[in-house]
Formats: sequence, structure tokens, C-alpha cells
Amino acid sequence: MSTAFVFPGQGAQTIGMGRDLAEAYPQAKAVFDEVDEALGEKLSAMIWDGDIAELTLTQNAQPALMATSMAAMAALEAEGVDVTRASFVAGHSLGEYSALCAAGVFSLADTARLLRARGLAMQSAVPVGEGAMAAVLGLGAVSYTHLTLPTIYSV
Repeated sequence: MSTAFVFPGQGAQTIGMGRDLAEAYPQAKAVFDEVDEALGEKLSAMIWDGDIAELTLTQNAQPALMATSMAAMAALEAEGVDVTRASFVAGHSLGEYSALCAAGVFSLADTARLLRARGLAMQSAVPVGEGAMAAVLGLGAVSYTHLTLPTIYSV
């Protein structure tokens, strides 16, 4: 049987996430400590006791979710799960970076700094409170292509 780990994308953040892991597993606490050090701030305090509006800012949510995911991986390792034997790692959007970190492609500190930079870039592209997202459902391939191709080629 193959093992896979799948990591969440932005939107899964919540105040208090990962606190129970950090309290129960020193290895998980060490993940949060390393991320705090890499970013030069107590992101863990924001995650556990902060304001949800501040945590939801892209520049904070992205490294926070990655830190929590890696803390969960550290807790699994502490319980005897050999996470290095996973056949697959994957993630949704920013979760791809958590997957890369879990696979050892990036160090934890580098992933935290990368996601902070990515979050700042994304946040500066669309100011807080502006923009929107829409889902397009039920269109065939021809209709979808018609909607997207002019946008793609005008960039």
C-alpha cells in the first residue's frame, strides 16, 4: 500500500490551529519555533491567540498554514510514522509548498521565508478588500476556452 500526504491551501486557517500539537509534541513546537525564528517574529502567537483578520492576510496565512502542516508531520514522526517513506506528497495551491518542504526539497526556514515573500507579493497585487473570486460551473470545453483565451492572450 502506498502512503500520500496532501496539504491544504489558503482558507483553511483558524485561530488556535496547531496549538494542541505544539503542547503535546516537542517536535511540533520546534517547528513553530523555527518558523518564528526564520521570519523574525512570533507568528505562532498570531496563529494561536491572534486576530483572525490578521491571520487571514495572505502574508500571514501562507507561512502559518505551512508551519501547522509541518508541525502535524513532526507529530506523526514522533508517533513512529516514517513520513520519508511516503510515495506521494501533494497540496492545493500554497499546500504545494508544504508538500515540497515535507519532501525535503526546501528547508523549513526557507519555506517560511518563501511563503512570506509569496504572500506579500500576492497581497500587494490585490489590496485587502478589493477583488473577488468566481466559480464557473457547468460550461463545456468550448465555452470555457472562449471565456479564457482572450484574457490569456491579452496579458
